[in-house]
Amino acid sequence: MAFLRAAKVDEIPAGTIREFQVNGTTLALANVGGNFYAIDNTCLHRGGPLGQGELEDKAVTCPWHGWQYDVTSGKVIVNPSVGVKCYAVEVRGEDIFVDCS
Repeated sequence: MAFLRAAKVDEIPAGTIREFQVNGTTLALANVGGNFYAIDNTCLHRGGPLGQGELEDKAVTCPWHGWQYDVTSGKVIVNPSVGVKCYAVEVRGEDIFVDCS
């Protein structure tokens, strides 16, 4: 695994999700109660930016058409047989590292 620095912990307050570029990949990084999760930023419906969506508990809502994803698994809430890619995350001190491989 090749973990690369994605962000600082304080850039993603609890209950928020943000977009970050890591090694050419755009990720949505979420903070759910102090635990960090990284998923692919592109909604399966029409390509909306998940990192610009609203995060409620562990569900992010795509800002374009309202599709919802569980950020802990990447699965679509209403149809968990499909989802976006999840990435392994490590917090090292004040930095968040993501494995984009």
